[in-house]
Amino acid sequence: MAEIKTNVMRILEQKKIPYQAHSYPHGEEPVDGATVARLLGQDPRQVYKTLVARGHSKNYYVFVIPVESTLDLKKAAKAAAEKSVEMIHVSEINGLTGYVRGGCSPIGMKKRFHTFFDSAIKKLDTVMVSAGKIGYQVQLAPGALLELTDGATADLTADT
Repeated sequence: MAEIKTNVMRILEQKKIPYQAHSYPHGEEPVDGATVARLLGQDPRQVYKTLVARGHSKNYYVFVIPVESTLDLKKAAKAAAEKSVEMIHVSEINGLTGYVRGGCSPIGMKKRFHTFFDSAIKKLDTVMVSAGKIGYQVQLAPGALLELTDGATADLTADT
């Protein structure tokens, strides 16, 4: 298989941010994040998914959480200083971010949105996020990811 270079990888290289590219077998349809972690032999606590929500103010926000976790909308709203937030409809993802469902990355969206990472990211040496295309992930240092996205950390996940 020819080596694929995604826009996310190009951005990381342009900014001289070290990363490791990973790919996994895929079809046209995305698989859930836990399956991605398993296919890549990664701890699911180090593989993060990117979610986009709309606040009560109609502003958009990006929330990045571990793949096996669920976004707590009340905690997300608190982090964003919003009265409430709701997930955007899957049909809005491409037009808003430039990415497709299952390939949405916090890096390189069409427009820069306020981005929040679950605070568990601070405990990790590396984190894996989508490389902007189904079947591809990038692994990098959490600090570099936070800096690149101007991200903040907050408690975002539902208690299990």
